[in-house]
Amino acid sequence: MMLQQDKPDNYVVGTGETHSVREFCELAFSHVGLDYNQYVVQDTLFYRPAEVDLLVSDPRKAGSVLGWEPTMNFRELVQLMVDADMERLKPLARN
Repeated sequence: MMLQQDKPDNYVVGTGETHSVREFCELAFSHVGLDYNQYVVQDTLFYRPAEVDLLVSDPRKAGSVLGWEPTMNFRELVQLMVDADMERLKPLARN
């Protein structure tokens, strides 16, 4: 839809929601029956010095100009990503 417009323009594609890395980890690991706390370590050494407190998309322009709207929620997207990774790892598990 973006490429079919008469004039080039910028569009933001997103849900307009914000989620933490912790929430992503909780959903991803729980989708395969694991507790993320047993696998993920937080180290302040790797924090960015100018961390942004809140990042959230504003897809209103994509909605109003293109008629675009999200077709899946955050949980569904995380599960789709994990399922794709698990599928890619299947050949390694056979060895």
